[in-house]
Amino acid sequence: MDRFVFATKEAMGAAAAQAAAQGIQQAIAARNQANLILATGASQFEMLKALTATAHLDWTKVVMFHLDEYIGLGADHPASFRKYLKERFVDQVGQLKAVHFVDGDAPDPTAECQRLGEVIRRHPIDVACIGIGENGHLAFNDPPADFTTDKPYLVVDLDERCRKQQLGEGWFPTLDDVPRQAISMSIRQILKSERLVVTVPDERKAAAVAGALTGPVTPGCPASILQEHKHCAIYLDEPAASQLPADA
Repeated sequence: MDRFVFATKEAMGAAAAQAAAQGIQQAIAARNQANLILATGASQFEMLKALTATAHLDWTKVVMFHLDEYIGLGADHPASFRKYLKERFVDQVGQLKAVHFVDGDAPDPTAECQRLGEVIRRHPIDVACIGIGENGHLAFNDPPADFTTDKPYLVVDLDERCRKQQLGEGWFPTLDDVPRQAISMSIRQILKSERLVVTVPDERKAAAVAGALTGPVTPGCPASILQEHKHCAIYLDEPAASQLPADA
């Protein structure tokens, strides 16, 4: 795992976006198509702003997936990840080759997982732009995460710390408004990505970052599994890196 620390969120986001753009461009050059995963949430603001401003990418050759969505939340809800990505990515880059959103208000979430799984199996992922949660989660795989399932998407329960993070970031007015379940990409599916670009700002993520980078690989800190990926780079601002040992 490569680690990079920046003085500002803007510099962090720009560097992560540059790495993602390079991976996308390499895939297009090799296969005339790039398959991309995008995360959401406050951690991705600066990275997505820089990525969508990248001038040389042919977005018409990019297929986009995203990591997760709340169950029972409509696409027009202010906290919907579909709304987030439509506004901050899809509407900014224009026409994509394809967009595969997670339908959180599908009548049968298990069937939606199966549908998405069939699609993503036909699209090996070139670049996954992801983050790490305050509880160490990847996507909505809260601890203890399932490190073994090969199902690409899962119905998961959200733990209280995860739900409090969503409240704290301002996506919901009260904790009771935060859904208790979501559809999430699985850990193993994330790890199948050829390249991982991990963007993590803010001091509130510092303990999770330290556990992910320097602790044991354990379902108790889901992001620790990133240590096993051969092409993983993590981009931090100084507050997020504040609990890392100097020699880490």
